Amino acid sequence: MTDHYFLQAVLAEPHQQVQIYARPDGSNFAAGIEQRLPTLQPGQSYAFQQQLFLGPKQQDLLSALGRGLEQTVDYGWFAIVAEPMYGVLRWFHSWTGNWGWAIVFLVIAVKLIFFYPSAISYRSMANMRKLQPKLEKIKKEYGDDRQKMGAAMMELYRSEKINPMAGCLPILIQMPVFIALYWVLVESVSLRQAPFILWIHDLAVPDPYYILPLLMGISMFLQQRLNPAPVDPVQKKVMSILPVAFAVFFSFFPAGLVLYWLTNNVVSIGQQYLITRHVLKEG
Repeated sequence: MTDHYFLQAVLAEPHQQVQIYARPDGSNFAAGIEQRLPTLQPGQSYAFQQQLFLGPKQQDLLSALGRGLEQTVDYGWFAIVAEPMYGVLRWFHSWTGNWGWAIVFLVIAVKLIFFYPSAISYRSMANMRKLQPKLEKIKKEYGDDRQKMGAAMMELYRSEKINPMAGCLPILIQMPVFIALYWVLVESVSLRQAPFILWIHDLAVPDPYYILPLLMGISMFLQQRLNPAPVDPVQKKVMSILPVAFAVFFSFFPAGLVLYWLTNNVVSIGQQYLITRHVLKEG
């Protein structure tokens, strides 16, 4: 029987003929083990024991029990990636002594691993940004005729040797890693009641003053400023609303998760700014 961070488990002895049950008991549940006991003759005695685990879902401890209980820490579809990432997160914690800084350094390490795929994506966006004046000209020239406007844009991409989808593949490659990291931060009991700095006293609960979600919204706005503006006015309005929407949405998320997204955005902004400036200087 498990909840988010804690586990209650009855550990039957191997090869015992037992029946494990869980049944409703009022507003709660009752669980236990039923087993047959031998018939005793006068003067005989029989002793048996059962193990009971009650505690936090610490992976090392659960793995040491050898019963597969470590699987109760659900890392989703990308568990094969998430489990070693949790080990790296613990290593950073052993070095910093602070789970918040461990998250920051883990995100930086992941961004370094994917530096070149990210660079390809940001270079593609920078090249698209260089085409903005020409795209705006096409938009004004063809007005509401979307078919002709689309054809003219594709011809422009061909003549400039730019693939507008080139920035998508590197992002798709990175998605499993960042989804795995998301589940590591959501599922790790280590973040429960773990302080970071200043007003963050528990990384497993939302920021009480909403400062981290606000900073994350600002970082999203700055990141959008580095990206090419959408040609479609409706899409442009939707994109302008996203930073505010995400800031409100993330105000309900654990502070550790918001710290992860904020750090990822800040590092991405730095890398994208340098690459965009370099591409624009190339003319």
